[in-house]
Amino acid sequence: MLKWALIFLVIALIAGALGFTGVAGAAMGIAKFLFFIFLVLFVLFIVLGVTIYKKVT
Repeated sequence: MLKWALIFLVIALIAGALGFTGVAGAAMGIAKFLFFIFLVLFVLFIVLGVTIYKKVT
């Protein structure tokens, strides 16, 4: 998911540099959305991993 966020970020930067502001804005919105989903899932898995690890040991 982070890979796709970075891909959309690159697309947004290239489109913005070339003057395609509509495409750049849409790609940046998608990149932000995917990044925040990745961030939430990452924190969730870290918390679950720590709690499950404590229960196993």
